[in-house]
Amino acid sequence: MKILQMYFRQASWTQLRQSDGFNATDCQLVLAFGHRPLLADQVLASYIRGRFPKAHIVWGSTAGEILGSTVMNESLAITAIQLEKSMIDCALTHIRDAGSSFEAGVRLMQQLSPEGLNGVLVLADGTHINGSELVAGLNSERPTQTSLVGGLAGDGTSFSSTFVGLNDTIGEGYLVALGLYGEITMATGSVGGWDAFGPERTISKSDKNVLYEIDGKNALGLYKDYLGPYAKELPGSAFLFPLALKLEGTGQSLIRTILSIDEDQQSMTFAGNLPQGGRVRLMKANFDRLIEASSEAAQQCVQEMTAEPELAILISCLGRKIVLGDRIEEEIEAARQTLGASSFATGFYSYGEISPIGNRLNCELHNQTMTITTLREN
Repeated sequence: MKILQMYFRQASWTQLRQSDGFNATDCQLVLAFGHRPLLADQVLASYIRGRFPKAHIVWGSTAGEILGSTVMNESLAITAIQLEKSMIDCALTHIRDAGSSFEAGVRLMQQLSPEGLNGVLVLADGTHINGSELVAGLNSERPTQTSLVGGLAGDGTSFSSTFVGLNDTIGEGYLVALGLYGEITMATGSVGGWDAFGPERTISKSDKNVLYEIDGKNALGLYKDYLGPYAKELPGSAFLFPLALKLEGTGQSLIRTILSIDEDQQSMTFAGNLPQGGRVRLMKANFDRLIEASSEAAQQCVQEMTAEPELAILISCLGRKIVLGDRIEEEIEAARQTLGASSFATGFYSYGEISPIGNRLNCELHNQTMTITTLREN
């Protein structure tokens, strides 16, 4: 595997790093993560297609771009990959054609041959897709031993429109799956790093990702009681206090971020489903633990690999970016130190992360985690 990385920012291109022997004309894959208006720029798209004429280009808009050890905003981060021992296949669908988020996941996986499928990277629209239902659809068609990772595209802090695309097709409502075949190893790690406080409680009334009651009590009122003075700063302060949803029988939990509150309905809308009868617990930010979690996610990847990874794809959450503020690059540096200096790193800040959890092969939708995927040709 040979890699070139470059980025477009403030009207100019900068090359960051390149492997010895990289040949742009032999490149099979380009990962293009960036500011949504830049993904809509036809001049930039034409330049990338011309620079890497044989490559599949996977596009995703972001809430911040990761390239090397740097977090950027309003840029276009390019990672071009020349594979030597492995192959790729790509699938594209639109939520309108699929009819539902679950069916979109099914359609994506059905387009990829299961024979020899080592891993799948999924990028999905972050505003029109229900991530929990998408993941259920993906899992329903996922080959038993195939890992599946990815994320929901972002749009900064505006939540208005997200773009995903493949080659010449880019826009709202799209989903892309990248299948990896041949002599390539994919490892994954996903850790949150949030501290729990308060008792575990039961969801007594919910509808998909909208929460109404916990332990028979008004959910929003209960949440405000726990937040104390931070309640006056809602909905912005909600990023500091997500919920942990317990996965029964696993000892694991999924973090769920609050997207909005409805004072009239006294409800809260989350970035993932909260099933009725589920067990939840309030979480709070611990800055040092959030950064340590990034290193732990990288360590999970390293433990699965026999040699240092060649490429790491880091998908973190917009909520973590908001909470960490000026310390945001510390979580990237923590991961890079664990992965090794020779590894290339790319990624983005998302509206949701997709990854297995613990020893489970089934993927899950996560919020507020650092999710890392590492690749190395055998």
